[in-house]
Amino acid sequence: MGYLLLLVSAFSLVACQSAGERKEAAEDRERIAQLNTQLAVQYAARQDYATALQKLEKALEADSNYVDAHDALGVLRARLGQFEDAERSFTKALKIDPDNSTALNNYGQFLCQRGRYAEGQKSFLKAVENPLYRLPAAAYTNAGTCALDSGDPESAEIYYRKALAVDPRFPPTLFQMAALSLRLERYLPARGYLQRYQEVAQQSAASLWLGIRIERQLGDEDAVASYELLLERSFPDAPETRLLFESRAQ
Repeated sequence: MGYLLLLVSAFSLVACQSAGERKEAAEDRERIAQLNTQLAVQYAARQDYATALQKLEKALEADSNYVDAHDALGVLRARLGQFEDAERSFTKALKIDPDNSTALNNYGQFLCQRGRYAEGQKSFLKAVENPLYRLPAAAYTNAGTCALDSGDPESAEIYYRKALAVDPRFPPTLFQMAALSLRLERYLPARGYLQRYQEVAQQSAASLWLGIRIERQLGDEDAVASYELLLERSFPDAPETRLLFESRAQ
């Protein structure tokens, strides 16, 4: 009887060790997948897409269920124009984790860029359902831009306002609201949103060109001249600077 108990105890100890080893091995595989995915994102940012793809392949060799790797692969393949493969990667990521807000946001962008606006907006809205998602303002803003691209400025404004309700200082939303207000001929609100944008973000060629167009409508020649000078000096080769020159010739 004592021997039997000792044998069972020894067997249990071996089983525990085996389970512990398996857990440690799984954690090692996940760390390898995480590291390679992070490296892939860095290479993609440098437009070294071949190396980025290799790193993502290594990540998935280490852990075939690593969601971030499938998600990043979807983004990369979309950027390379491999749309069917990109969709498969996004679908795989969301099959593993249907509530992964980052993957839902990225998939939403992919869908909207492919002209599948309703599906894209649905994906963005599912992303913000997760109370732990750190960037709901980004998903709402993306939903707004998707609605705008589909020819629905009213829905776009609703989404942008939801984004600002979450984060009143989120630069992309402030910029988009300024641009949308100009489009809707609400020139004073457009100026206000752009001023709020300028408080939290650096000027860009796009924001300066937006400022020029707003102030032209408001008739503030000094503000127009100031924006024009900044645009020409800071971004002489930007497409917006070319648009400025073309507008003067009209």
